[in-house]
Amino acid sequence: MEEDFHGGPSRESILMLMDRRSAIEREIDAMRQILQSNNIDMKEPLVDADGFPRQDIDVYQVRLARHRIICLMNDHKALMRQIEQGLVTIHSQIRESGGAGVSAAPRRRESSTPIARVNFVSPDSPAERAGLVADDLIVEFGSVNSDNIKTLQDVAAVVKHSVGRSINLRVLREDRLLSLTLTPGTWSGRGLIGCNIVPVDFVER
Repeated sequence: MEEDFHGGPSRESILMLMDRRSAIEREIDAMRQILQSNNIDMKEPLVDADGFPRQDIDVYQVRLARHRIICLMNDHKALMRQIEQGLVTIHSQIRESGGAGVSAAPRRRESSTPIARVNFVSPDSPAERAGLVADDLIVEFGSVNSDNIKTLQDVAAVVKHSVGRSINLRVLREDRLLSLTLTPGTWSGRGLIGCNIVPVDFVER
């Protein structure tokens, strides 16, 4: 992974890993389409009751697709570990430097572009204690912002690796931009923060 002059991963290297992850996810989807077109999943047998290759599917194509999916899933898992570690390192750099002098992940000081929406906050949870409320629009979640987010898994990665440590948030609430501090950890309820975060364009039905 490319490093900046502080010895940590650079913002550009993290974005490159995220692009590779997206490419892998697209290829996995393409392989799964092959399985779906044959009406078969990853586990169904490729031979009939008599032990002969099934005639209702393209056995060769299905076998290749299955093998490729397994390889891609392993690559995806390894990439996710790298991305998680990189995001946590960048988040730590920002926290330790007070948000200044870290070229690896420059802050969007004037941005108010939301990356997610809070649609539920549990009582007496870390999220509630931090001051989050339902319908808050998250602009920044630690090192994650609209410049570098790919999926909400990026937010989950920061939470996972910040147990017991404070995360700086910026949220938009009724046209006001607020700064909050959230500390993930175990509590009486489920999860590490006690709130549900969804994509900004999520509409409940």
